[in-house]
Amino acid sequence: MINRMERTVEQIIDEILVMDCQSGRVKAMEMLVSRWQKRLWQYAYHLTGNADAAWDITQDGWLGIIKGIGKLHDPARFRPWAYKIITNKANDWIKKKKDTRHISIEETDVPRHEGKKDIGVKELVQKLDFRKKVVLSLYYFEQLNVSEISVALRIPKGTVKSRLAGAREELKKLYQKYFE
Repeated sequence: MINRMERTVEQIIDEILVMDCQSGRVKAMEMLVSRWQKRLWQYAYHLTGNADAAWDITQDGWLGIIKGIGKLHDPARFRPWAYKIITNKANDWIKKKKDTRHISIEETDVPRHEGKKDIGVKELVQKLDFRKKVVLSLYYFEQLNVSEISVALRIPKGTVKSRLAGAREELKKLYQKYFE
C-alpha cells in the first residue's frame, strides 16, 4: 500500500482526477491525459527506441486506461498501473517486431569513444534485454521507487532489486566496453 504521508501534490491531483474519471467526468479524463501523455510516451520511447512505435503504444495504452480506470480500486495506484499498461503494450510491440532480439554484451557492436560521437546512457540502455530495460527506465527515468515498480510489474520487491542490480552491472559492462 502506498504511504499516504509521502504523497506529493501531483499525486493527490492525479488521485482526484482518477476518482472524477471513475465518476464519468470527461473533463477529468482530458486533464489526466494532458498530465500523463508526454511521460507515458517518453517511457514507451525508452523501451522501444522508436518514436512512431511509442506513439502507437501510448495511444493503445490510453485505450486500456480508459477502459479499465473504473476497475482501479485504489486511485493512488494510478501511476504504477499506467506504467504497467504501457510496459505490456511495449512488450507486445517488441514481440511482434521480428528483428528484435537480445544481444549479449560480447556480441554488441558498441562504437569506441573517438571524441566525435558521444553515446549516451539512454542509447546503452536500449541494448539491454527488455526486463532490465523496463526496471531501469521505471527507476531512473520515471522515478518510481522499488515498491511502485513491484506493483507495476506484479513482481516481488526482491526481484525488482535483483533486476536493477543485474541491469546496472550489464550497463556498466557496456559502458566500459564503449570506453576501452
